[in-house]
Amino acid sequence: MIRTVAETGSTNADMLALARSGTGEAVWLRAERQSAGRGRLGRAWVSPVGNFYASTLVRLRGTDPAAATLALVAAVAVEEGVSVYLHPGEGRGSVAKVDVTAGGARQLPFSQLGPGLRRGELELKWPNDLVLDGAKLSGILLERADDAVVVGIGVNLAHHPDLSDRPTTSLADRGATVSPADFAETLAEAFARWLDRWRGEGLAPIRARWLDRAHPVGTALTARLPDGAAIDGLFDGLDADGALMLRLAGGERRVIHAADVFLL
Repeated sequence: MIRTVAETGSTNADMLALARSGTGEAVWLRAERQSAGRGRLGRAWVSPVGNFYASTLVRLRGTDPAAATLALVAAVAVEEGVSVYLHPGEGRGSVAKVDVTAGGARQLPFSQLGPGLRRGELELKWPNDLVLDGAKLSGILLERADDAVVVGIGVNLAHHPDLSDRPTTSLADRGATVSPADFAETLAEAFARWLDRWRGEGLAPIRARWLDRAHPVGTALTARLPDGAAIDGLFDGLDADGALMLRLAGGERRVIHAADVFLL
């Protein structure tokens, strides 16, 4: 169920209140505008009409993977949802011609192509940002309320803010037009499928999908740690628990569990 309101302070704050009152899963709250939207690390999230702002919640079960890995679940769902509109014809159930012999090609659903088919300029950046040509397109904020994790998602559909510390963009900048209401339906369906896989199969398929949609191994990154320190290194994948691995200049590997990450 997707509930839409014209304006709210923050969909995450409202969903946290609903979580504490006993609201179950599969409920989404979408706002046309937020007056006090926020992102990771307490940043303000500018929220004009035309972009996507919504939150949902997950009720944790004893057999679920680590709650923090829901950031990866949300990230792959957002990437899939955006790809539907940024790359028409490449959505779930569509087909691509794939050369399999010197004499011809056959058609396969995009969902069966596996690793190696890249969406090019659309890439995931750890832990949960989606970037388009290196510019931020969306953000995800996870917050906890007892046994519930609230997942807040913002996507620049029609507008993007001017930020001093990173480039930003929107789908409209690339000629892709989508209404927030339509995007909500697409995203809710994708999130439900990836959540089911996270619960039924563990983190492994989510991690594999995330890596296939991420910037390549060897990409130069800066990780700004919670204590203010900055570490430069080359992207070296994710560990089995979804933490970021950086290859440092001396050849050693550093595992990062919490940081703000920037492309260099």
